Amino acid sequence: MLRDLRARVPLETALTRPDVALRVSAASALAELGQLESRVPLESTLGDPDWRVRAQAAYALSRFHDPRSTVLLAEVLSNDPSALVRNACGLALGRIGDPRAVPALVAALDDPSDRVRREAILALERSHDPDAAERVRRFLRDPVRRVRIAATVVIGIRRDHGGVESLLAHLPRSDTWEKPALMVALGRIGTPECGEALARATEDPMLWVRVCALHGLAEMRSPRTPAAAAGKLRDTSWAVRGAAALALGRVAARDIHPQLLPLLQDGSPWVRRCAIYALGQLERSETLPEIRGALGDPDAEVRLAAIWALGHLRDVESAPRLIGLLRTTRPSAVSDRPVLMQTEGAVRLVSDAEARLFDGLVEAVGSLAIGPTRPAARRALSAARKGLTAAELDRLARLPTPLGSGEDRRTLRDVFDPPTPAPRPRAPSGGT
Repeated sequence: MLRDLRARVPLETALTRPDVALRVSAASALAELGQLESRVPLESTLGDPDWRVRAQAAYALSRFHDPRSTVLLAEVLSNDPSALVRNACGLALGRIGDPRAVPALVAALDDPSDRVRREAILALERSHDPDAAERVRRFLRDPVRRVRIAATVVIGIRRDHGGVESLLAHLPRSDTWEKPALMVALGRIGTPECGEALARATEDPMLWVRVCALHGLAEMRSPRTPAAAAGKLRDTSWAVRGAAALALGRVAARDIHPQLLPLLQDGSPWVRRCAIYALGQLERSETLPEIRGALGDPDAEVRLAAIWALGHLRDVESAPRLIGLLRTTRPSAVSDRPVLMQTEGAVRLVSDAEARLFDGLVEAVGSLAIGPTRPAARRALSAARKGLTAAELDRLARLPTPLGSGEDRRTLRDVFDPPTPAPRPRAPSGGT
């Protein structure tokens, strides 16, 4: 869609035409345009005689995130005869997140449609209902998997200690699709009982359960994490080996770096990437030579991880190499970054690491703009800035960069501008 804003009025007029397909398409197009002026015409379409138009109108309103639609959407959720319309209203109310929707969402928990129950569970959490976790515990016994998973997610997000017993009781009867969500929820809640269950799950035959169990142990900083993760550094699955490395870095496992270094030669680029991030978090200077070597890795994700680690560790010896890379790397427009690619009959995510190399180099060189490397780093940053367009500078102004404690509000654009030194206090003037 070209997003021609002049199309708004003709599209709103099309909402009243006799052709059902035209009304559905008009509601869909207005959602893409995203102009708040279309809110009222779309709200009037929630009374359309055709359920397809009503559902598309509710979905369009979900894109606006406008609380002024809350009351009407809640009314349609409570009374519409179509489960698909009620489902779309639940989705919209969840995206809006208005607490006024809570009574209608609580009533929708008992909807005969499992789709509506699922959306109501998720929307309750987003609507800031203080009792959301307690309300949804019973749905761990729902006959439909998608509802059980939604309840698990909410209990985890709310870090509901009262729901631990229910989660652990459900764990033995959960299936392959539910267990990963359970691992994430247990990691977020983080009680000792959760740590025990997660440590056992690192031996699960399903690899994604092992992966999520390792992430859960890292999330809760469990004392069981080092032993459980170290035991998985040689797992047969590259995903598990990578998750184990990340877990060890996150909990800063003492003296674990000798076991991580061999992963830099792993056949999987994902494992090499995770190992570098872990080594960077461990902040062991003796690992710097191996991290520097990863700047020549054939995989862009691995090189990006090395750039981050060397900047994070403020490695002076890598400054000439990083500065040289910054001089020869150009930013990529967001529109040039493919997200999905079809290969061998399947759609998969595509890495955008090549497009993010410039951003990573700006951050890394900016972190080196101190001490002996300051002059060269500042000259390189100044030269890089001169080559940027206004649009590229604006994009960098929207990307945060953690350059150290107290600097979490800085953006990549700020890296180009050294902080203005505080004025020196004037010396007291002499006098009699």
